[in-house]
Amino acid sequence: MRLSSYVTIAATFLSAAGLCFVAAGFSVTLIEENSTKGVRRALDKASLTWADADANGLQLFLIGTAPSEAERFKAVSLAGSIVDAARVIDQTEVADREAFAPPRFSIEILRNDSGISLIGLIPEASSTDDMLKDINRFAGGDRVSDFLESAKYPAPQGWAPALELGLEALRLLPRSKISIDAGNVAVTAMADSPAEKRQFETKLRGRASQDVNLALNISAPRPVISPFTLRFLSSGDDVRFDACSADTLEARDKISKAAQAAGMTAEFECRIGLGVPSRRWSDAVALSIEKLNELGGGSLTFADADITLTALEGTEQVLFDRIVGELETSLPDVFALDAVLPIPEDASEGPPEFVATLSPEGQVQLRGRVGSELARETADSYAKARFGSGSVYTAARIDEDLPRNWSVRVLAALETLSQLNNGSVTVSPDQFHVFGDTGHVSAKSDIAQLLAEKLGSSEDFSIKVTYKKKLDPVLGLPTPQECESQISEIQTGRKIAFEPGSGNLDSSAESILDDIAEILNKCPDDMRMEISGHTDSQGRESMNLELSQTRAQAVLSALRDRRVLTSRFAAQGFGEANPIADNGTAEGREANRRIEFKVILPQATVEETTTLDALSDATQSDATQEQQGEEGNTDEQN
Repeated sequence: MRLSSYVTIAATFLSAAGLCFVAAGFSVTLIEENSTKGVRRALDKASLTWADADANGLQLFLIGTAPSEAERFKAVSLAGSIVDAARVIDQTEVADREAFAPPRFSIEILRNDSGISLIGLIPEASSTDDMLKDINRFAGGDRVSDFLESAKYPAPQGWAPALELGLEALRLLPRSKISIDAGNVAVTAMADSPAEKRQFETKLRGRASQDVNLALNISAPRPVISPFTLRFLSSGDDVRFDACSADTLEARDKISKAAQAAGMTAEFECRIGLGVPSRRWSDAVALSIEKLNELGGGSLTFADADITLTALEGTEQVLFDRIVGELETSLPDVFALDAVLPIPEDASEGPPEFVATLSPEGQVQLRGRVGSELARETADSYAKARFGSGSVYTAARIDEDLPRNWSVRVLAALETLSQLNNGSVTVSPDQFHVFGDTGHVSAKSDIAQLLAEKLGSSEDFSIKVTYKKKLDPVLGLPTPQECESQISEIQTGRKIAFEPGSGNLDSSAESILDDIAEILNKCPDDMRMEISGHTDSQGRESMNLELSQTRAQAVLSALRDRRVLTSRFAAQGFGEANPIADNGTAEGREANRRIEFKVILPQATVEETTTLDALSDATQSDATQEQQGEEGNTDEQN
C-alpha cells in the first residue's frame, strides 16, 4: 500500500519535470526565433543587408563582414536596441580597407603685430626647418608660433610653387592671413594706403607662376576726401571725368552708368572715400550729368554740396532756363546749384596770362603777368621752395590792372604744377588750363580737388594730365646699377664705422644703414649684390682678412634686421688686398677701412675666380651711368 503511494508521487514529479522541460524548450525556441526575426527585420530596414543574426538560447550572435568600422558599430547598436545588449555577441568582421588616400596638405598663416602663427599639415618631404628659418629671418624679432604637423607622403603637384609664393606674400604683408595648399594661395591682408595696396598686388601677381592660382583680397583704409570733388565735362566727342569721388561701390556704379548714358566710353578712375556731404551724392551726380547731357554739353563741378554747372558757349537761353529749373527742383535739399551761361567775349582782346612750365629735367619757367613787384617776388620764392633754388627762372612782367584774385590764381598754378612730372599751367582771368604728364594715378583728381579748394567750385578749369607708368614711383623702380650709384652717393662724406679692432658696428653707423636699407627696399628683389669689407695693412694679414669678413657679415646682418631681403646678397672680406689709398698715412689707412656695395652681374657669377676680370668689363660698360673717383673704380666688381 505504501509502495503504491510512493510510485504515484514519483510518477507525478517525473511527469511535471517532463512537462517543464518541454515547456522550457518551447520557450527557448520561441525566444530564439523572435529575437532572430526581430533583429534581421531591423537590419534589413536599416539597409544593413551584409549582417545576419543567429540565436543560441538567450545569446544572439551577430555575423557578417562590414564594409567599414562605422557600419559594424551601427549594426551592433541596432541589434542592442532590439534585444538586451548584454545578449548580443558581436562576431562581425570589417573588410580590409584599401590604401589610404593622401591627406589634404595645407598651411594657414596669420601675421599681425603679435607675431606669426602657422598651423596645418605639410608633407614630410617639405623642409620645415628651412621654411622656419626663412620666416624667422624676415619676421625680425616677432614671435613665430609653429603648430605644423607632417605626414609621410610625397608633396603633391603644385605644392612647392604655392609654398614659395605664400612665403613671399608673408614677407611683404605685415598684417595678413595666408592660406596655402597645392596649386593655390589665398591672401587676405591690410595695406596702409591705396598706393601700398597697388604695390603689393603688383609684386605678388608678378611673382605668381602659371601653376599657382592666386586669390588676393588686400584692403586699404578709405581716404578722407575734402572737399568731396567731382568734375565732368562734355563737349562734342570729348566726354570725360577730370575728377570723380564716390562713397560706395554702388554709388560709383550709378555715376558710371549716368556718364555712359551721356556718351562717355573711356575708362576712368573714381575714388571711393570718406567725407561725402550726403548719402544721396550719387543721386545728385547722376541727375546733374543727365541734365548736362540734355543741355548739349558743358562742365559740371561738385565741391562737397556746392554744384557749378557751366553751359557751352552759344547755348539757348530758353533751354538753359528750363534745364536749370528742373535740376534745382529735383536736387536733394543739401545741394546748392550755381548755373553759368557764358557770354561770348570780344575775340580781338587778348586776356592777360600767367604761364608756369616744368621741363622733364625739373627746370621751371615763370612767364606772363603778375600784379606787383611783391607778387613777382612771392611767386619766385614759392616756386624755388617747391622746385629748388637753382631750377627756377622768372621772366614775368608787372601789370597793375590785373583782377584782384590774380595772386591767388598764380600761387594755385604753382602748387598745381608741383603735382606734375612735366607740363604747364596757364592762368587767365576766366580760365585755368593744366597740361602735362604725371606718375600718379590720382593726379587729375588731386588737382581738381586742389583747384576747387583754392579757387572755388565755380572756377572754369581744364585738366589734361596724362598718367605714364614709367613715371610712377611704385612701378618705376630703380635699376640695380642705379641702386649701387645711390648707395655710393650716401657713402660720400659718410662712413659705416666700427668699434676699433672689432666687428661691432659703431652707433654712428645706424643712420647711414637706415638710409641704405631704405634704398635697397626700393630695388628689384632679384638684384644680386656683394657687400665687401676692407681693412688697412696694420696687423697680420690673416687677422685683417678675418676682421674684414666679420665686418661685412655684420653689415649684412644689420640690413636683414632692417627687413631688407638679403637672400641674394653675399658678404665677402678682402682684408688689406684692395687698398684705395696709401697705407703709409693715417688718412690713407682711414680711407682703406671701408665697406663697399657692388652689384653682381648675372654673367659674372659662374666662377668666383673671375670676379675682378668681370668687374673691369662691367666698369667700362657702366661708365656713362656713374662717375666715381679714380680709386673707387679700381675696386668695382660684378
